[in-house]
Amino acid sequence: MTTATEPEKHPPLRLCLLVPAGLETEFSPLLQAGFFVTAKTGCSIKSLLCGQFGIDEEYLTGRITTIFLDSKPVDSLETILIRDGATLALSGAMPGLVGATMRRGGFYAAFRSGISYQDDGQAGAAGIGIVKIKLFNILMSEIGPLFLERGITIPTAALAVFLAERADSLLSRCAGAFLDGAPVAVPALASDVMFQGRESARLTVVFERDTTCALP
Repeated sequence: MTTATEPEKHPPLRLCLLVPAGLETEFSPLLQAGFFVTAKTGCSIKSLLCGQFGIDEEYLTGRITTIFLDSKPVDSLETILIRDGATLALSGAMPGLVGATMRRGGFYAAFRSGISYQDDGQAGAAGIGIVKIKLFNILMSEIGPLFLERGITIPTAALAVFLAERADSLLSRCAGAFLDGAPVAVPALASDVMFQGRESARLTVVFERDTTCALP
């Protein structure tokens, strides 16, 4: 996946799925594996999640208990800055001692001080960049739809495999689909032929019974 300063040779393929409510968990594999979003970087984690992605501040502090930035646990949401190309992993409460140790601001957080994320001042100036997001456990169903409705970018190869594996559980129940702005037969999406020649795809999911899809 290229960064904001390294544009792709071809623009991302745009796919919009019209999906009945209740199928949100079908997208869990994509959300856990990680997806890319375009965002203002050089800002705090809190500013990114609440200000840009619309996550409620109380939900952030009370529900998203464990955060990893570039594979290191984070304690401060307001002082650590997001850089272009960063990977942000979000999780609800995890069980056991490991979960308690990784929990932000928890009693055992001091025991991992040596591996906690430390701001090295390399986040850079504010600008537009690409951030990779990963969601785990309960967050996949609770805030995953928020990102899906906003639009996520993933490799086309990963999208093709995902759709092929869900021809029955997901595609057969979709109300419709748009590919690069034009209606497309939903069953055809199970074939990777539809995605050849593109490096990445921007997937937007409209849940419930909406009959229109706004494509960027």
